[in-house]
Amino acid sequence: MTSVDKPTTTTAAKHARTAPDADAKAVTEAALFEAFGGIRGMVETCLPGLLFVTIFTVNKDLHSSAIAAIAVSLLLVVVRLIRKDTVKHAFSGVFGVAFGVVFAMMTGNAKDFYLPGMLYTLGLAVSYLVTTLFGVPLIGLMLGPVFKENLSWRTRNPGRKKAYAKASWAWGLILLAKCAILFPLYWWANTSQLGWVLIALKIPPFLLAVWLTWIFLAKAPPPIDVFAEMEAEEEAAKAAKAAP
Repeated sequence: MTSVDKPTTTTAAKHARTAPDADAKAVTEAALFEAFGGIRGMVETCLPGLLFVTIFTVNKDLHSSAIAAIAVSLLLVVVRLIRKDTVKHAFSGVFGVAFGVVFAMMTGNAKDFYLPGMLYTLGLAVSYLVTTLFGVPLIGLMLGPVFKENLSWRTRNPGRKKAYAKASWAWGLILLAKCAILFPLYWWANTSQLGWVLIALKIPPFLLAVWLTWIFLAKAPPPIDVFAEMEAEEEAAKAAKAAP
């Protein structure tokens, strides 16, 4: 290889630094997609509400709007079952729609279709903030098993705990801001107006929170694979027993 073909020391050092960073970002991106459902999960979350507000805007009929929302939610679950995919995101959509339909039917007010989801969003925002204040950020509890680190970040990986805290603050504040827009509209706007604003605010805040989480975790120390550690300990114990 000629001197021109050989990488310089600076180039080699740069690749040595960027390769682990790229791997960390790729792993973090994959884990976030798995945890939050990716594009398909977002579609499954939005579609029932979008169908409800579209039909209600056209005919102002609560019953037909509710039936359509429930039907499409169940259809999404069936599709996942047929494809043998994970159904947690589709099932969460079914339960969310079902609670909304029950509330709306009980009160006779179509706006109450959105109330359970709004209350859930508010509760989730408070949970993110409170758990972070107590040193156990919720996003870490959610993503720890996905990264195979469980709760090791709490005591053994302070840099990662700090990243989870930043991410949880981001989620909590973003969701609180969303609630600050939606709850006044619940009282002042009509059903169609509230529904379309809610649909418009469904994905952008979520994407912002996921992006910030990715940024914080990609810069954090790598997770400690506690499952690999347990397997190594088991192998070591077996080797010790087998030794004469």
